Amino acid sequence: MSRTESAQLVEMVLEEMCTTIAAGESVKISSFGSFLVRDKNERVGRNPKTGEEVPISPRRVAVFKPSNVLKDRILEAHGERRGDVEVMKAAE
Repeated sequence: MSRTESAQLVEMVLEEMCTTIAAGESVKISSFGSFLVRDKNERVGRNPKTGEEVPISPRRVAVFKPSNVLKDRILEAHGERRGDVEVMKAAE
């Protein structure tokens, strides 16, 4: 497969993912993670310069949730294991 064909294929996959997520559906990539749409409620925020309270309207946001396989690979790349991290969190 040529570089151009590879780029076109990747663009097609990403376009399909974007369309699916925009429709409010989730996209799961095995051993990698899931892209989800979450609803955020209205809340009160604060202007950091003035301290003034500002209403933040409800909205939908896209989020990524990594799979356990991806989390483990990241930990292994840094010389850690999941059990080590859980023990450290429990000790805190």
